[in-house]
Amino acid sequence: MPAPYSGDIQDGNRKRTIAIILTLSGKAIQQPAPHLVPSTMKHIVILGGSYGGISTAHRILKQYTKLEPFKITLVSPNTHFYWSMAAPRGLVPKQLTDEQLFRPIAAGFDRYTVDQFELVVASAEAVDVENKTVEVSGPSEKRTIPYDFLILATGSRTNGDTPLKCLGSTQATKDSLHELQARIAEARTITVAGAGVTGVEVAGELAYEYGRKKEIILIASEATILDETPASVAKTAMKALVDLDVKVKLHTKVASSHEMPEGGQELILSDGSKLKTDLYIPTFGLIPNSSYMAAEYFNAKGFVKVDEFLKVKGTKDIWAIGDVSDVEAAQFISCDRQSVYLAKALGSVLSKKIPLPYKVAASRFMGMQIGRKAGTGHYGNTRLPGFLFVWARKTLFIENLKGTVDGSLF
Repeated sequence: MPAPYSGDIQDGNRKRTIAIILTLSGKAIQQPAPHLVPSTMKHIVILGGSYGGISTAHRILKQYTKLEPFKITLVSPNTHFYWSMAAPRGLVPKQLTDEQLFRPIAAGFDRYTVDQFELVVASAEAVDVENKTVEVSGPSEKRTIPYDFLILATGSRTNGDTPLKCLGSTQATKDSLHELQARIAEARTITVAGAGVTGVEVAGELAYEYGRKKEIILIASEATILDETPASVAKTAMKALVDLDVKVKLHTKVASSHEMPEGGQELILSDGSKLKTDLYIPTFGLIPNSSYMAAEYFNAKGFVKVDEFLKVKGTKDIWAIGDVSDVEAAQFISCDRQSVYLAKALGSVLSKKIPLPYKVAASRFMGMQIGRKAGTGHYGNTRLPGFLFVWARKTLFIENLKGTVDGSLF
């Protein structure tokens, strides 16, 4: 293979270094070479192309460009942002297109020069807290990225390969989603394990679409579904599922599962019984994407420990927000509040000021749909009218996807 060629070319009023690499197929692709940050600029590195990472990057770039010079480098294994809020409906065949669920990250930041913003498509492998560097691994190379300030926004994932969140890369997520859609279309019986918000929404979307055409089973480990919500909310959700003919198994866990020679899967349940199903969809177990940090920095469940300023305990100049953090429940609303706070906190730091502490929400808010004509939710211990959530979530906020990625919402 010929050696890559690297040289300076003129791009408008600035220079970029372009590495021209010949692929195995013989086609040339162009990829920007690593852009060095001048020593006079502060370097903010954000790990994670999730909502937390993208929204925080846009907020800082839009609000604080007149302060001390800085550059943001966003590191993400995904080339596209995934609107996972709509994933439960996205699993159902022919409901949502890829364009409604995925949007290119790079295009959302194309207004900024390489001196202001850089996207690195790679996964974080290790953070050197003492030397303030991050080891990242991409499709073609490994890099060491130095930082002045580091933001952890790598989110979380569910057990198994259910594409309810990103699965390591955009292509892997799309492939898994398409495969699952095809299997759902063919299945006659579908078993959803995990009766938290996600599991209830998935079961509701499937039952709403297929009604009595397919058997939908929901397995709940506790005495009720949605066991972390007020009893009235769980009762409302249970009625909505029963109205959609979902069969709910309470006090039950899936001990193991395996593929059957004739097709389908056999589940071994916690009581020792067996359940045969054409398709098994696990939705339980939120796993934080925190493996690049040393174990001393996260709790027993793997969530990164932060203080009242959302700074990672025991470190300097490192913050964590969103699902990967231990400060609040993993919810979109919490992540957005943390993003707003952190952008302001970084602005204070760049202005040589001391930021105020983060205020954790006094009461938890949750809203969900069960199918498309029922919903429920609560604020604190008060159940809110279901029609509010059906009305508010009728589009699953997909109209906000573009504005999230290009920053026009912030």
